[in-house]
Amino acid sequence: MSPVAVVTDSTSYLPPELIDRHRIEVVPLYVVFGGDRTVPEIEITDYPAFFEELRTAEKLPTTSQPSVGDFRSTFEPLLADGGEVVSVHISGGLSGTPEAARQAKEALTRDGRGGERIEVVDSTTAAGGLGFMVLAAAKAAADGGSAKEVAEHVAEARKQLKLWFAIDTLEFLKRGGRIGAASAWIGSTLRVKPILTVENEMTPVERVRTSTRMFERLVEYARSCADSGENAWSAQHINAPDQCAALVERCQEIYGTPPTIVSEIGPVLSAHTGPGLLGTGALPRHFVE
Repeated sequence: MSPVAVVTDSTSYLPPELIDRHRIEVVPLYVVFGGDRTVPEIEITDYPAFFEELRTAEKLPTTSQPSVGDFRSTFEPLLADGGEVVSVHISGGLSGTPEAARQAKEALTRDGRGGERIEVVDSTTAAGGLGFMVLAAAKAAADGGSAKEVAEHVAEARKQLKLWFAIDTLEFLKRGGRIGAASAWIGSTLRVKPILTVENEMTPVERVRTSTRMFERLVEYARSCADSGENAWSAQHINAPDQCAALVERCQEIYGTPPTIVSEIGPVLSAHTGPGLLGTGALPRHFVE
């Protein structure tokens, strides 16, 4: 086992086999239903029921970051034998998760429990983008890097990451207060499909008129990545498995290699974007393999 342990949160949505293969520790965010029922994201496994609740709820579920205690209880056993930790998380522009991890690091440092051996990395991205940063951390750790060197490798990988996702409507982002720079599009999106990315916060890329055009634009983005050498790629969706399968088929033709990450995005981000999201991303393979 690598002396540098890799920790992330549940919003990377990495497939379980990748989590297991790289021995990644996952700290879950929470979904809060109606203000009185708080559930760790990883315990919500019936996605169809969750999406039905999203569609019918008068008030959308809210989400919350892991507590400082959640991080502390994860970090302490990893530090106990003198090891180091790199903790890579969803953008601080979308969630307080990186700050909670930093506070846990500070508390463990004050208490003489090795907090100084933790590197907390704000990925400034989410979902598949975060997943790639976690895999980059795992590769650098497996290659024998120190925690600082692993964090530096992740920072270099982040510079090369490309990520796009399309959603049916901005309404969920608007209602959940996560709309960021895309707020300028409110009022003009009734008949368009927004395509966005995450650069610390939700950032608009372009608007297209139809679902067909949206799909083709994602394929064109993939082709541009393949042409410029970003050849490790992902496909993710929210309650759109058929579209995702079609995207994987088209992208596999373009890249000539199977995807690094294919998964469904879970309830925490779903609560903010709504169902129907389709996304893809890429970075040079040497960062993650």
